Formats: sequence, structure tokens, C-alpha cells
Amino acid sequence: MASEIVMENFHSHPSNGKCMVTIEAKANEKSESLDRGLGDFGCSHYRRRCRIRAPCCNEIVDCRHCHNEAKNNINVDPKLRHDIPRHQVKHVICSLCNTEQEVQQVCVNCGVCMGKYFCETCKLFDDDISKRQYHCHGCGICRIGGADNFFHCNKCGCCYSILLKNSHPCVEGAMHHDCPVCFEFLFDSRNDVTVMPCGHTIHKHCLKEMRDHLQYACPLCSKSVCDMSKVWEIYDMEIAATPMPEPYQNKLVPILCNDCGKSSEVQFHIVAQKCSSCKSYNTRQTRG
Repeated sequence: MASEIVMENFHSHPSNGKCMVTIEAKANEKSESLDRGLGDFGCSHYRRRCRIRAPCCNEIVDCRHCHNEAKNNINVDPKLRHDIPRHQVKHVICSLCNTEQEVQQVCVNCGVCMGKYFCETCKLFDDDISKRQYHCHGCGICRIGGADNFFHCNKCGCCYSILLKNSHPCVEGAMHHDCPVCFEFLFDSRNDVTVMPCGHTIHKHCLKEMRDHLQYACPLCSKSVCDMSKVWEIYDMEIAATPMPEPYQNKLVPILCNDCGKSSEVQFHIVAQKCSSCKSYNTRQTRG
């Protein structure tokens, strides 16, 4: 009974109502302070409310991508070209009050949140949290798409879609090299990367460009990048309709299949040579 009286007195006391309104008002005020300038600042790479001081050249830049694009421009002396060491960034400059300070999410001077997503390890700020950023400890960098949609493969040394967890062929350091088409380093590329059936990686748009130009073999190992069975059926029909001249009808040539890796000796044809093991026409003649 005593506790009921206390609770009744608490709710009926006029000063307590004012107190709750004051706390609510202060919470709203703090939220408004944190969100000031949201969406008004940033660059073509990130929407955020701070700039960074590059530890390599001491210049103030919008982000590491802006720095790298400027410092690796074709007009820059090759000896002076360099990338920013992202993990070594020590200072940021608030875009609202221009206060330079140590890396942290909230400005020490004006109290604004400089990035709704903040990674202390990568020194990354971003107000666009629709990207679903997350930090991968295996990769050592931040990635986008949501941690629940990706897994880190320790052998490949990178993150893949969870759909590939039990089906992708592992290749040591699969993404720690340049795209075989455009030569951009794949590991920290901002463009979508896909895994080919052979396990090698490539930009998704570069793979599409290859297919648009009727190139269906991996640029690194020459294995087929998609199901070619329908194409091989067309090859069968064309070879059947194109008999070789008599001197070549019994000619045998040694071949190596790019798809299954097996060697065999097959009948020569000007169109293509068919692997006797996997029936692929993605083969190469090893001797004349």
C-alpha cells in the first residue's frame, strides 16, 4: 500500500511532470544538435560532416578516395604518386565549425555527429547508412551490404556473399590482385566483384563487358566463365556439317582442355577440337 501511495504521489506531483518534459526536450535538443547539417556535406564518395588530414602529405581532403584520385592523376609526377594510409589518419576537421581534432564520431567543439556510421579502425565516416556498412576483422577494412549477408573466407582472404559459403572454389588471396580486365585492385574496390566458376575474381561490370564482346573464358586461366553446353551443341552441328578434306580426315592432334585440365589426342578439325573427357570445345592444341 505504501508503494502505491508513493507512485500515486510521484505521478500527481506537478514538478515531476515538468521534469519529464525537460528531459524529453533536452533529448530532442541533443538529437537535433547531432543531426545538424545531415546530408549537406561530403563528396562524390561519401556524405559526411568532416574532412580528413592526410598523414602522408599533410593535406586536408574530403576523403581517402578524393586524395588517391588527385595524387595518382596522370598529370602527377610518377615519383610523387601515392595512396593515403587509411589506418594512419589521426586528425579530422568538422565541416560545420572547422575544428581540427583527433579522430572521433562527435565534434568536440559543436557537438555534431560527423558520420552516422563511424569505424575507429578504418577512420571511416559516412552519413548514408543505407549502405549497411560493417567492419570485417578478417579483411581489416569496412565493407557494405550488411554483415549478415557476407562471410569471410580465410583462404581466399576476402568477404563473399553468404550464398557462396559452401560452393565457391577457394583460391589463395583471390581478391588480392588487380581485376584482369581493368587492372583496378580488387580487394578494396568500391565496384561490385564477382567470383567466376574457376575461383578467380573480377569486377561484375568487367565480366559483363567480356560477355558483350563474346569472351567467355577467364582471362587468367582460360576456363569457361559460364555454362557453354548449348554453344558446344552448335559446334557439334557445325563440325558435322563441315567435313574436312581427305588429307586431314584421319589426322590426330594432341590437345589440352582448358576446362577440365586433361590432355588427349583427338581428330583435327578446322572449327575446334573437342575434349574427349568433358566434351568441351574450350581446348588448345599443344603440338602441330
